[in-house]
Amino acid sequence: MDEPIVLVGRTTPNPGPQTPDPGAAEPLLTLTGVSKRFGGALALDDVGFDLLPGEIHGLIGENGAGKSTLMKILSGVHSPDEGEIALRGETVRFGSPAEAKARGIGMIYQELSVMPTLTVAENVYLGRQPTNRAGLVDWKRMRQRSAAALRELGITIDVTERLGKLSLGQQQLVEIGRVVFSGADVIVLDEPTSALSGPEAERLFAVIRGLRARGKSLIFISHFLEDVLAVADRVTVLKNARHVATMPSQGVTKHRLIELMIGRDATSLAEASEGGTTLPPPVNSAPVLELTGLSLTGQFADVGLTVRAGEIVGVFGFLGAGMTEVARTLFGCLRPLTGTMRLNGRVIRPASPMAATRLGIAYLTENRRATLFPRHEVYKNITLAHLNRLVGPVFRHPSEIAVAGSLVNRTGVRPANPTMRAGHLSGGNQQKVVLAKWLTRQPKLLILNEPTRGMDVGAKREVLDLIKELRAEGVAILLLSTEPETVIAESDRILVMSKGRITKEFANERVSKDQLMEFA
Repeated sequence: MDEPIVLVGRTTPNPGPQTPDPGAAEPLLTLTGVSKRFGGALALDDVGFDLLPGEIHGLIGENGAGKSTLMKILSGVHSPDEGEIALRGETVRFGSPAEAKARGIGMIYQELSVMPTLTVAENVYLGRQPTNRAGLVDWKRMRQRSAAALRELGITIDVTERLGKLSLGQQQLVEIGRVVFSGADVIVLDEPTSALSGPEAERLFAVIRGLRARGKSLIFISHFLEDVLAVADRVTVLKNARHVATMPSQGVTKHRLIELMIGRDATSLAEASEGGTTLPPPVNSAPVLELTGLSLTGQFADVGLTVRAGEIVGVFGFLGAGMTEVARTLFGCLRPLTGTMRLNGRVIRPASPMAATRLGIAYLTENRRATLFPRHEVYKNITLAHLNRLVGPVFRHPSEIAVAGSLVNRTGVRPANPTMRAGHLSGGNQQKVVLAKWLTRQPKLLILNEPTRGMDVGAKREVLDLIKELRAEGVAILLLSTEPETVIAESDRILVMSKGRITKEFANERVSKDQLMEFA
């Protein structure tokens, strides 16, 4: 059996970005004046973007800047309201992802589309298996050709291995091989390093540079600005649905990119009330949660933190930073390999969410749809996790509705009707219902993962005010968010996570948005 992954022909360090001269060649791809609206919201406003032959072009911006919408237009998921796309000098308009794929546009999303139960070879040939004269799959030819295709990318791998047994980084390389093998000349990588270790990211960079050397053009989207600068030839910055700048990456600093993403000089921003705040003096109450040396291979490493009674500890990081995995470990969904978790001084190791709930831990996940039953009434959604304690041995709807009704009023659900179906509520009010579920029994530790994502300003403020009320009542709160504004505005202390590790702690000092992003 071959070694899992060997990069071929990389005996010397890669020189890095080549910085093509935009005037030296006609762009392979040009998007001009692209605008897109969803309802009344402007997702893209007169955006331009071009991609040169044999170029790696970084695309960056804050959450909501328009990166994903622009790429979904390129890949045929959405149609632009205004503007045009030119590919190889020809104006095109893709009506579906299949049309974009047929013209050589390949997308590799953060959530991989590979099939873990199939072999590597089957994944490389997914949907286009070679057949013999009898019309049956030619397994031998498929294995030989898939191995050869991967070797051309500098990857030697056992193509008979089931893909699910490989690491995420290896699976990602196989997906790249599949996209290239399908004939893609333009390859879009969306957050490709978000869940990779350092060595895996370097392997990925080597493959990407190899594709550039073969004349492929790549768009590299990432929140990790150091990764963009390490691999991209040029960088385009989007902000608030508009194009801000496109520049060669050579000589550009991470600090400069942050300035462009935020929109003002980072120094002046640090002094602006909307961009920064002074964290309060430390809370002196007893620790509720203490983590020491918590590690889980491929997810996070050596995580240590403390949350005290009546304290909100904010954790900021981008997608893939490891925050969610730490939260899932605390809630019994994942088991750490090493480290210690203490709740009120007692070592805990919850084996399931039910066990964590019994300990007094509540977890509001980043995906409210995963914990909401939209076809059922609001009161059922609120009381479901606590029925035994609420209604006793005899099931009584009136008492259940009464308990839920008081929580509906407390959390400000509108309309305040516990018998209404949860699916008929707005997204913000659905989030309030999910939060109310965990208030039927006041928790010792409340973990909030993206508690205000996708909410309008009014609903967001109501939820955050309720969180502050819980803090005043002595609840220890761990607030996880990819929105720096939320973390800055609501936290007593702030931790920054990047690629599975805590990289910085801010306490009793002034902190601003650009500072958080520097360490993320």
